This record gives sequence, C-alpha cells and structure tokens, in this order.
Amino acid sequence: MPNVTYIEHDGTSKTFDVPVGDSIMEGAIANDIDGIQAECGGAMACATCHVYVDPAWADKFPERSGDEVDMLECAEAECRDTSRLSCQLKMTGELDGVVIHLPESQY
Repeated sequence: MPNVTYIEHDGTSKTFDVPVGDSIMEGAIANDIDGIQAECGGAMACATCHVYVDPAWADKFPERSGDEVDMLECAEAECRDTSRLSCQLKMTGELDGVVIHLPESQY
C-alpha cells in the first residue's frame, strides 16, 4: 500500500499507508490528521481540505479542474502553485512516498 507523508504547518511529519483509490483527504481523515477538516466530505463544496503538494510531487497529479481552482479561491490560507484540494487527489501506486504540506489554518 502506498504511503503519504503529511507535514503539519509546525513541521511535524506523520506518514501513513493510504489505499490505492482513496483520496489524500480520506487518508488524512482515517488517520486523524487535524490540519484537514473536510467539512463537505469530499464533495468539492468547500476548501477545508486545502493542501500544498510538495513541489517534487506536484506534476504527478492531474491538473486542477476549473471547479477546483474556483474552490481554492475560497481557501483561508494562501493559494500557491502547488495548492490542491486533497479530496481531488486520488492515490495510485506511483504516488508511494508523496509528501503533502498542510496550511496553517483551514478557516
């Protein structure tokens, strides 16, 4: 099973296995990562699962959809080139070891 490293805003790092097909958001919720709120449950109706994909991994994911870009504009934290909604990032075997940085706040 591929793993994801979640790096909190304070630098604390936590690594967990996330099943292929699950989203990075689902992996965070299953492992009690506080920095991802996911209020809409992955319906892309909020921006409380906003993350920064580590630049070394950013090109491994499909491009952001127009809807995702629009929703990211509602995010509390600064939107960067590597900003993504973690509900839109599905795990594959090729993503084993992916690094995800969490913003300071989702609100």
